[in-house]
Amino acid sequence: AGEMTIAEAARREKVSEQSIGRWKADFLEAGKTGLAAGKSGPSTREQQLEAEVAELTQALGEAAVEIRVWKKSAEGRLGPSRTSR
Repeated sequence: AGEMTIAEAARREKVSEQSIGRWKADFLEAGKTGLAAGKSGPSTREQQLEAEVAELTQALGEAAVEIRVWKKSAEGRLGPSRTSR
């Protein structure tokens, strides 16, 4: 009594059955420390995504600066733009 299937646990906790299976395998292999190790820091994928976000944020900032420079250059040659009045 009190036991549930992996599918039931996954539904209850709103995670995939694969995650439950992986957690179970981690626990059976390394006990509580195996589960705790997974929570010690961000995953490799999370680190990759954070690095990508930082890179894209920097690129966006650089593009915004370039656009401002182009607009100022165009205003100097063509006079003030209608949007900047």
